[in-house]
Amino acid sequence: MQLGFVSAILPEENFERVIQIASEIGYDCVEIMCWPVGKSTRRYAGVTHIDVSFLDNSYINHINNICTRYNVFISGLGYYPNPLVADEQESSFYIDHLIKVIDAAAILKIPVINTFVGRDHTKSVADNWHRFKTVWTGIISYAKANGIKIGIENCPMIFTGDEWPGGKNLATTPKIWSEMFADIDSDFFGLNYDPSHMVWQHMDYLAPIINFKDKLFHIHAKDVRVDHERLNQVGIMTPPNEWHTPKLPGLGDINWEKFFSTLTSIGYTGPVCVEVEDRAYEGTLEKRIDSLVQSHQYLRQFIPKKMTI
Repeated sequence: MQLGFVSAILPEENFERVIQIASEIGYDCVEIMCWPVGKSTRRYAGVTHIDVSFLDNSYINHINNICTRYNVFISGLGYYPNPLVADEQESSFYIDHLIKVIDAAAILKIPVINTFVGRDHTKSVADNWHRFKTVWTGIISYAKANGIKIGIENCPMIFTGDEWPGGKNLATTPKIWSEMFADIDSDFFGLNYDPSHMVWQHMDYLAPIINFKDKLFHIHAKDVRVDHERLNQVGIMTPPNEWHTPKLPGLGDINWEKFFSTLTSIGYTGPVCVEVEDRAYEGTLEKRIDSLVQSHQYLRQFIPKKMTI
């Protein structure tokens, strides 16, 4: 396994500085955000560390040279919009950019891109299904033709009032994953697995590692703390931001020893990237870098740095 982090936590830094920070801390890799250049109102969205619309030979060489110089590789390209949003013009924009990210991964020889399936949050899972199959059959076919795997993060995207009642991502449960992978049967369609989303859904976060071992393309390391006293007051029908808090690895409810024990048992050898969404560390750039240092120190006990012999 290789230890990395998700670059969204460093939006003000350029690509070289992100890779340099990773190298100085001791990370092996970084998942690089590739949103369209511009602003986004959603937290951790809209971050562009590689502009995939501008990949000429000079830019490609620049990216590769920086990774070589700092001995840090790109674990995957990340872009997390809602391709199944009800507005078809908005949806088309997201899909078109997703295709550009696939193209960029192929050019840069990065085997995985990570994203969301998406969802029309005003409709049921069943009522989203036809559009899911139509849209994603085409995307996965394009990815396969370019030799790129797509890892779907399992975040329900149902944290705030504007995301209710259904959330903005279909790929939330093992049952739905099984149905997705049955309907779009491809070795290039899998998971970017984040155990924290299972915890606040009150689900087993270890079983999916075993049951979907062949679909684990990429992993996010994010912890979460459930405030049970608050939950007892507001109930599970309120937005989860009312009673749960994303935390750095080791500061929440996940047993990381069991998590990594399960990963090693199924033979997972891919990247595990810290995703910082802990508000306690968001105040300044210095605090966010500290969060990456702290996460690295904690997780290195499970993913030792490879020795050069």
